Amino acid sequence: MAVDLTPRQPKKAYGGEGGAYYEWSPADLPMLGVASIGAAKLSLAAGGLSLPSYSDSAKVAYVLQGTGTCGIVLPEATKEKVVGVKEGDALALPFGVVTWWHNAPDATTELIVLFLGDTSKGHKAGQFTNFQLTGANGIFTGFSTEFVGRAWDLTQDDATKLVSSQPASGIVKLGAGQKLPAPSDEDRKGMALNCLEAPLDVDIKNGGRVVVLNTQNLPLVKEVGLGADLVRIDAHSMCSPGFSCDSAYQVTYIVRGSGRVQVVGTDGKRVLETQVEGGYLFIVPRFFVVSKIADASGLEWFSIITTPNPIFSHLAGRTSVWKAISPEVLEASFNTTPEMEKLFRSKRLDSEIFFAPN
Repeated sequence: MAVDLTPRQPKKAYGGEGGAYYEWSPADLPMLGVASIGAAKLSLAAGGLSLPSYSDSAKVAYVLQGTGTCGIVLPEATKEKVVGVKEGDALALPFGVVTWWHNAPDATTELIVLFLGDTSKGHKAGQFTNFQLTGANGIFTGFSTEFVGRAWDLTQDDATKLVSSQPASGIVKLGAGQKLPAPSDEDRKGMALNCLEAPLDVDIKNGGRVVVLNTQNLPLVKEVGLGADLVRIDAHSMCSPGFSCDSAYQVTYIVRGSGRVQVVGTDGKRVLETQVEGGYLFIVPRFFVVSKIADASGLEWFSIITTPNPIFSHLAGRTSVWKAISPEVLEASFNTTPEMEKLFRSKRLDSEIFFAPN
């Protein structure tokens, strides 16, 4: 049975004055459930605080907009890491990590963070389940005041006050004068990689650029079990048709710009042909071939791949599979003349995976 691959935008799950949390649902994007992938987006207004929580899924976080602070408590750690974050930062968040996010009170833009992760061990395939430590739906409010008092050595009155003082859910806006810990450069080491500043893995003039997250430049990627990349292609450029050759799903969020996408699946059938723009998410099934062409605005996307060190095969360009296949096999496979085979092979000898417009 065919699965709908149509790109979708997220829907608001909850929020208030401090910001909002949006998520993609398998009901709207069925491939999330098929691939056991979760996707969500956090948007914090100036002064907004996303309360401490942990998730049932390992994730990669990518800062789409703004600057702010992320608090991270790794499993069995005795002290949190307070990491300054800005647009372009990617963070790997393994199982059991407790995080909080904050946008400064004097911020002029929202802090927007994308979360993509593996839900195969979670409660719901294709959707994150987050556990709030505080707030109206937090862990504290679930236990009786007797248990809260015993666990944290509080009197019954103090336990009642503590539990009843948490009316907000998930996101709050801090009052004037409330301060949070300042970010530490030391804490940032090994926790975040800025994809807009990192060395480029691919850089093709007038074509495009790629930064790949892997176990070398962000070691926690290994614990998360996911790879990721940021791809930016220039106006009217094309990304070569290609596929993941290690049985991985590719989850793509369009950061900005617009363009066209085609995906070809089994039996040579085109299973997706659509226009995409910033804010949309789609998933390419395992071994399906995908290609993109940017509009005049260019096209930028952030993807996760469900393996920490992904391997791709491309069907066009200098490193194309076709360049490796012998001329005789090519000629027979395409049922063509030697002249046409030579013409086909002679193209894209210098191009890699991005093709600038002629």
